[in-house]
Formats: sequence, structure tokens, C-alpha cells
Amino acid sequence: MPGARERGEIVVGPYRGLFSTPGAKGFVITGFIGRMPMSMLGIGIVLLISALTGSYATAGAISATVSISYAVAAPLSGRLVDRFGQARVLVPFVLLHGAALVAMMLLAEYGAPLWTLFASGVVVGGAATSLGSMVRARWSHLLGRSARLHTAFSFESVADEVVFVAGPALVTGLTTLVNLYAGLVLALVCTVTGTIAFALQRGTEPPVRPAEERSGSPITIPGVALLSCVFLAMGSVFGSIDLITVAFAEEHGTKAASGLLLGVFASGSMVSGLWFGFRDWKITLRQRFVRGLAVFAVGLTPILLVGDMRIMAVVLFFAGFAISPTIITGYALVERLVPAHLLTEGMSWISTAVGSGVAVGAWAAGRLTDVFGPSNAYAFSYGCALLAVAIGIGGNTLLRTPEIGATEAQTTA
Repeated sequence: MPGARERGEIVVGPYRGLFSTPGAKGFVITGFIGRMPMSMLGIGIVLLISALTGSYATAGAISATVSISYAVAAPLSGRLVDRFGQARVLVPFVLLHGAALVAMMLLAEYGAPLWTLFASGVVVGGAATSLGSMVRARWSHLLGRSARLHTAFSFESVADEVVFVAGPALVTGLTTLVNLYAGLVLALVCTVTGTIAFALQRGTEPPVRPAEERSGSPITIPGVALLSCVFLAMGSVFGSIDLITVAFAEEHGTKAASGLLLGVFASGSMVSGLWFGFRDWKITLRQRFVRGLAVFAVGLTPILLVGDMRIMAVVLFFAGFAISPTIITGYALVERLVPAHLLTEGMSWISTAVGSGVAVGAWAAGRLTDVFGPSNAYAFSYGCALLAVAIGIGGNTLLRTPEIGATEAQTTA
């Protein structure tokens, strides 16, 4: 059997090879910093507004407003990127996003009417960009439809989960232990600096396609529409668990631990993402996607039965195992289903679906938590997971795609 060093090389080796690609390190690092706040913004708003109003329903509604606005605007920003290029779209959008977030915090600080927080939330979400989709679009541009693209998408999913491990713990700790606004300030700094630095990495930016090649919309492709429905349901799981877990920790007298619980949830996904990326899979993308969904629902089942913080941490860790493999495969399916000239918009539809689901989940979870308590509200999260499985399995024939042949896999390894 291989020793620890050899086993480590088996896991790390495929990822190390990605960074021999010219320019990869620059856009990966800046893209990571720029999308760090995607796990901080929602919980930061929930912590701030719930502390000021005493209502998780209000906090969830404002967080949902941000998510809905992002979900509506993401395909538009993706289409603009495909038309004008990443740099020309990212810089003005992120500056507007940052200004709106500052305005929201000032309005909250000085006790402005509640409607102004909703209004600023619309701009915060509408000006946010799907930076993860743009990072993946760069990998697709550099690697083409080679076997290495699976490893690249796996790496990006792991990077997302690192964000979701560190982000909630950071924003919760800063908000509860330092200052009510400290977590959102950190999110603001990471968003603006990381996104602008990413936009300046021009050497790896996908080219803008001629106008005559940009007809159509990815959402009219049946497989993309199906994936969007699945990720809408999955996003509802994520949005509801974020809010309910904050309330669950507060109910047990340790609200500051909610970030750690959410970090544990993401840790399970991160571990599975690393494993998933170095595996040489023999089954099709469609089969991987359906199986990932099934494991996702099974892993969430114990969450309905737990009333102890320590046991909940263990349950959330294992519940997160199927997240990365499902998301990795979902993006890979979009890459196969969508023409290259619509790729950014196509991937943005996945972000839109998740964002819409997060909005629905946060709103519903806030209502259910206030009425029935956090432990009972987790039933909503589980129901959304079952819905994702039903949609994915029921329509999986729409996800048939050409697979990479053995010869291509060997020549691109």
C-alpha cells in the first residue's frame, strides 16, 4: 500500500498540474478573494438585521431581497460579459455593489425606515456578479473540453467550499465579538479589491465573440432549464440552512457558534470535492449528477432528528458530502450543453437558480423559524432536497451529453 506521502501526491498531483497553465495562478488567487464574500454577505445581513430588529423573518426577507435581485441580474451581467468582456463589466458593477453595501450599513446604523434597507438590498444584489462562473469560463477557455477541465472545475468547487468554511466563521466572529458591522466591512473589502484585481488579469480573459455569434439564450436549452430547476431547489436548502442554523445556535445559547456549524457543513463538501476531482470516473456526467443528488438527500435526513450542538456539527459535516460533486457535475454539464459564445451566461443561469433558491429558502426559513422554532424548520430544508432529487431523476434524459473519449483523455492528461 502507498505511504502517506504517496497518497498525498495522488490527491494533490492532478491539481498541481493545473497551475502550469500560463496565467492560471493570477486569476485563481484574485478570483478566490473576490468571491470570498459570497458566503459572508447573507449571514452578515441576517446577523445585523436580526440584532437590530429582533426578527429573523425581517432579516430573512432582506437577505432574500439581495438574493432575488442577484438572481434576476446575474444572467444579464453574464450576457454583458459575453458581449463586452469580463473587465469592462466587472469594474463598474463591483463599484456600484460596494457603494450600495456601504449605504445599507449606514441606513441600518442611523435607523432609516425599513423600506430603505430593502431598496439598498436590491442594488447590492443586482450589482453583484457571478465571479465563480467567470473563473470557470476562463478555465474552459484555456483548457477546452479536455479531461483536465474536470479537475479544474473540481478545484474551483473546493475553493468555493473553502470560502464557505472560512466565510461564515469569519463574519459571525467579527459581527458578534468585534462589531455589528465588522463582518460586512470585511466582505466589502474582499469583493472590491479581489474583483478589480481579477478584472486586471487580461491575458486569460475569454475573447469577445462577434455579434452574429451571440444569438439565442442558454435557458432555452432543455438541459440547462432542468439544471436550473434542480439548483433552485438546492439553493433553497442552502439559504434555509444558513438562517435556521443561526437560530438553532442562538436557541442553544451559542449564537457565535453558528458560523462554525456552517463551516463544518462546507467542510464536508470540501473534502468530497478534493476526492471527486482526482478520481478517474468511468460513469457518465449524467449518472454522476443523479447519484450526487440522491446522496445529498440521504445525507440531510438526520438533520430532522438532532437537538444537540455537537451532534449537529457531525450531521452537518456528513450532510455536506454530496454538495461539491453535484455542483462540479452541474457546471460540467452546462459546459457541454451550451455553445462557447454563451458560456458565461449559461453558467450564470446556475448562479441565478442557486441565488433564487437561497432567497426563497431564507424567506421561508425566517417565517418558519419564528413560528415553529429552528429544529422543526429544518424540515423545509429536507423537503427542498427531496424536490431537487425528484426533478433531477425525473428529467435526467435531458442531460445526455457527448463524453470525452479515451484517446482525448490520455492526450490531455
